[in-house]
Amino acid sequence: MHLSITPSRYRTFGSAQNLPHAPPTGMDLTSNRISYACSVPISEIITVEETDTRGKHYGSGKWQKMEKPFAFTVHCVKRARRHRWKWAQVTFCCAEEPLCHLWLQTLQELLDKLTSRPKHLLVFINPFGGKGQGKRIYERKVAPLFTLASITTEIIVTERANQAKESLYEINIDKYDGIICVGGDGMFSEILHGLIGRTQRNAGVDQNQPRAALVPSPLRIGIIPAGSTDCVCFSTVGTNDAETSALHIIVGDSLPMDVSSVHHNSTLLRYSVSLLGYGFYGDIIKDSEKKRWMGLIRYDFSGLKTFLSHHCYEGTVSFLPARHTVGSPRDRKPCRAGCFVCRQSKQQLEEEQKRSLYGLENTEEVEEWKVVCGKFLAINATNMCCACPRSPSGLSPAAHLGDGSSDLILIRKCSRFNFLRFLVRHTNQYDQFDFAFVEVYRVKKFQFTSSHMEEEDSDLKERGKKRFGQMCSEHPSCCCSVSNSSWNCDGEILSSSSIEVRVHCQLVRLFARGIEENPKEELDS
Repeated sequence: MHLSITPSRYRTFGSAQNLPHAPPTGMDLTSNRISYACSVPISEIITVEETDTRGKHYGSGKWQKMEKPFAFTVHCVKRARRHRWKWAQVTFCCAEEPLCHLWLQTLQELLDKLTSRPKHLLVFINPFGGKGQGKRIYERKVAPLFTLASITTEIIVTERANQAKESLYEINIDKYDGIICVGGDGMFSEILHGLIGRTQRNAGVDQNQPRAALVPSPLRIGIIPAGSTDCVCFSTVGTNDAETSALHIIVGDSLPMDVSSVHHNSTLLRYSVSLLGYGFYGDIIKDSEKKRWMGLIRYDFSGLKTFLSHHCYEGTVSFLPARHTVGSPRDRKPCRAGCFVCRQSKQQLEEEQKRSLYGLENTEEVEEWKVVCGKFLAINATNMCCACPRSPSGLSPAAHLGDGSSDLILIRKCSRFNFLRFLVRHTNQYDQFDFAFVEVYRVKKFQFTSSHMEEEDSDLKERGKKRFGQMCSEHPSCCCSVSNSSWNCDGEILSSSSIEVRVHCQLVRLFARGIEENPKEELDS
């Protein structure tokens, strides 16, 4: 439903400076002007309020026929460039007070019917992440908007690592409509682990069982970007802008998202929503941890060092193809708001699970797994495109947020020059998988065993032999000795190189709607 304005009867004031109410602290009113002829979806109205016009003076003779005009102000969302949303307000006047009150009453009744909007939120602020601006960003850009939308909050400013995760296990979260993360991807991961873990504990689900059916959490997570990369926010909203994220929270957007569980020897290591990287990206994060004193530049330094080192790692990757999915990693159809691929894939996965439950199809034990082994510069698994300002299309541009699959990218041993060509394509529009040494598969489960961890992971390997039979028939392994790398799991180092990964379809929901296909490009005036 839209609020449509008839210009002849309801008009905006002549300029932004003449708007009756000052904006919340920190907002730039000069960028919030709207033309007087407009149509606003009710779902994107923040609030409406009566406006006091007494003592106001309006130029250009516009109100000469209204000696005592009555007015109301609509606070709403305005589309800006590059997927950004802006807080905007527009005020309307009429000569009759009953008509003005009727508009206010009608609009308020329509807003009250939007039950998906949050009323009470728990906010975690990481004051140390990124450039250390989390608390300032929240107070200046987010809190005023929450107040305007009549959202109450309880705020916890974290003082140590894992405080947010531990708090979610202890406090009563039933009274909240959502959990808000003010920080970077690390802070989001803390809240993700706390919320999923709390939900499984309440449901009596053992997270250490790789085949356990995890229970989705009823609470949504909101991300206010204040980190160094903010990959999750960028991949789900299209921009790293705090005001945009706050407005998505206010209007009650909901976006389901897949989560991968990572196990080793029937022990849960971590959950992942963005990148699982072995080899190149694992070496970067491991080396950068030793150089925290360098600040954010440590990632660039460690990236260059890792590239020049050019290490490759030998191992075996076995995976179960995601046959339920509609798309493919190379179809150049990115995940967007209202994604058909995610909806259709979810339905087909549910039907597949029902057929398996009733014995109408083969069960997981005899599903057709594929095996690839050899020497790899990098092994990446992405649940989303993993876009960021440096890589606008991401590591896998056609990866989908809620289709129950992960894009498994294998980069085999190649020259430095060819690997550089591959990395450069992350920053442009060319097909980054169009190389002979790059393979990409859409999977719902996979396992990795390092050639140098055979004794440690003998149990996992024996299960693999029983399931797959003779391995590596197409790619005989080389006898060269290569050291182990580490897994980079959403920016954290895993303790084991041999892992078992399973994608859980749409396990969590965010206060987001996905990247909009063709957002209205408006110049801020």
